[in-house]
Amino acid sequence: MTIRPATSADIPSLMDLLQQVLSVHHAVRPDLFQAKGVKYTEQELADLLSDDKRPIFVYEGEEGKVLGHMFTIIEEAQAPKVPHKTLFIDDLCVDAAARGHKIGEQLYQFALSYAKEIGCYNVTLNVWNANEAALRFYQHQGMTPQETRMEHIIK
Repeated sequence: MTIRPATSADIPSLMDLLQQVLSVHHAVRPDLFQAKGVKYTEQELADLLSDDKRPIFVYEGEEGKVLGHMFTIIEEAQAPKVPHKTLFIDDLCVDAAARGHKIGEQLYQFALSYAKEIGCYNVTLNVWNANEAALRFYQHQGMTPQETRMEHIIK
């Protein structure tokens, strides 16, 4: 079992995991997310794989199967903020069939180590409030709210 940078050979697995993420988002916010669709096309994923500011990592199981992924973005804040570097976790997913084996925790701990290695001040991410399992997971990892985005639905 290893966590490594994603390659073009991982694109089919990434597409499958992204669909699983979409299904979770659809379950908690069907008003915003469709049940089926794609976040990225295969070509867009191929382009992302070569973007040094958007590293993608995969968790590879014992038989070489991708069991999880983590899409990240290296952000650099400038004035008026205090200049600093942030590792933003854009997407973290563990295959539904592999959940409960601490793969998500390993991916998250990898993110912390990677962020430290590249000189980041912090690690951030967005999580839907209705996704209670994800909220509990990230709180268990030691994350705390940084800001709150509010909405008022107009019908």
